[in-house]
Amino acid sequence: MDPAVPVNRSDVEDAARRLFGHVRRTPLLSSPFLDDIAGRRVLVKAESLQHSGSFKFRGAWSAISALPSDQRARGVIAYSSGNHAQGIAFAAMLHAIPSVIVMPSDAPAIKVANTRAYGAEVVLYDRAVESREQIGQALARDRGLTLIRPYDEPLVIAGQASVGIEIAEQAAELDIFDAEVLVCCGGGGLTSGVALALETHAPQMRARPVEPEGFDDVARSLAAGRILANPALSGSICDAVLTPKPGDITFPILQRLCGPGIVVSDDEARRAMALAFLRLKLVLEPGGAVALAAALFHPPQADTVIAVASGGNVDPTLFAQTLQDFDG
Repeated sequence: MDPAVPVNRSDVEDAARRLFGHVRRTPLLSSPFLDDIAGRRVLVKAESLQHSGSFKFRGAWSAISALPSDQRARGVIAYSSGNHAQGIAFAAMLHAIPSVIVMPSDAPAIKVANTRAYGAEVVLYDRAVESREQIGQALARDRGLTLIRPYDEPLVIAGQASVGIEIAEQAAELDIFDAEVLVCCGGGGLTSGVALALETHAPQMRARPVEPEGFDDVARSLAAGRILANPALSGSICDAVLTPKPGDITFPILQRLCGPGIVVSDDEARRAMALAFLRLKLVLEPGGAVALAAALFHPPQADTVIAVASGGNVDPTLFAQTLQDFDG
């Protein structure tokens, strides 16, 4: 692999072939109620219906399936607040290999429980004072495990690109070839993967990252032309997309291919969760709803907006409270 181009077109196509038959081709949904709110056509790519409840299974399967068999058999390790954790744990279980997941102690309980239910060993840490990277690297070294990073990992990015391939194919079936594609964005693995896929499969479409207020490192970095970090690592309900800064691999892809970032509030994310349930019967977590929130409440001036609903692993109490607070 050319170090100057860590993820290229052939990587994306190779990953798509490995994923075929193992991932769900999630639907592209619509509702006239959502169109009315946005003032334009809104389509929702329902990755909350993917295996393990989020798009992360795609990157996990891509990375694990590409490992040499002897290396894969020794097991894998990942660090994640929940969705990458579950994706890696489930993909590892299907490959019948061990997995260790480093998770923050304040991760939603359902995500920790699900990760353990997939057979993973969960190692908890305090994200305010400990480094998940240091913990993960030390465990990988000591136990002979392969570390699979959540977003700054070429094989993971290539796997997430399959979301963009499916969007291009499904939109074409609806005679849509020109649209803004809004993507929930943490470190940029999904957004950069989607952008790479659209470059080849739907060149008139443009990916745009969406983040929660106070954690808009990608939007600020794109505007500044250099990587900027978030001032804090916690403080939003959108835990799935809270990362320290854009990835060293993902940021150049985002710079080259994406439009400006969009920032939404926690309340807008929660309102989008409620609307997704009421109008599409989709269960979304806050971080998985930020792209839909942008499509509804900060829509770009495009005739068609496609929002990736990236995950649905929401705490039941939070979800019930959200439906009560935003009842339509």
